[in-house]
Amino acid sequence: MKYYKAINYWVLGGFAGDKNAFAAIDDAGSMGLDGIELTFDGCIKTDISEQECRKIADYAKAQNIGLRSMATGTYWGLSLGSPDAAERGRAIEFTRKYLQAANWLGVENILVVPGAVQVAWDPSRPVVPYQTVWDNSTESLKQLLPLAEKLKVNICIENVWNKFLLSPIEMKCYIDQFKSDFIGSYFDVGNVLPSGFPEHWIAILGRRIKAVHFKNFRGQDCGGGLHGFGDDLTDGEVNFKEVIAELDKIGFTGPVTAEMIPFCRLPDLVLPDMELARNTARKLKEIA
Repeated sequence: MKYYKAINYWVLGGFAGDKNAFAAIDDAGSMGLDGIELTFDGCIKTDISEQECRKIADYAKAQNIGLRSMATGTYWGLSLGSPDAAERGRAIEFTRKYLQAANWLGVENILVVPGAVQVAWDPSRPVVPYQTVWDNSTESLKQLLPLAEKLKVNICIENVWNKFLLSPIEMKCYIDQFKSDFIGSYFDVGNVLPSGFPEHWIAILGRRIKAVHFKNFRGQDCGGGLHGFGDDLTDGEVNFKEVIAELDKIGFTGPVTAEMIPFCRLPDLVLPDMELARNTARKLKEIA
């Protein structure tokens, strides 16, 4: 099956979002990709207007570049599962803006981190009981679901290093409780490797998977840290042949996006890196 292939904005635009969406769209086109994953509260500002979004969407369409998914890093400091009611309220309001901007841009899928038991790299964030994160994030998403259904934008829960939803069975149960096609999985093949295999997750989650991130990871000593995320999409423990085979089995037709943040380069990680972006795009096209 031929997959829709995109690249995440961060590798070619950086975390601050200084490169505008039009330039990022041009970059994706020059790399021969099908799309670009823009970032909300990054290159797409939270106060963006409908008119501005329509201009970006029209430009992407004219360049034959898709905008099928959008990502954000904001949830690490603003949690839908927080024990603090005021923070949850701000996270819900942020997500409403995220959903609306996605609708204006014609984006089908937004990446959402529902909460975190621990943000290990940020000691200022509290450790929150697992059940609290489950209960609070569930209630927050229930408040957001009517808007997602109205706007026809999928809320896609990503499997990340938040010590929450640590197995495909947990993720499946979490998603299924909402009984809605507009809450699904944003599945990251590299993030699962310290505790499992991406092909096993795909087989269990099945059609709940709305979007996929491709990156690679190499662990050490029965585990691994952030440095395991390398700067070569094809170098690591992901068995892309098995991943593609399982995606084919479930009839996946969503976006496949390379998210290349080479933590292996810490403390000297610098983004944007256009050479890395071009190399990643080339290898993504070879894989999928």
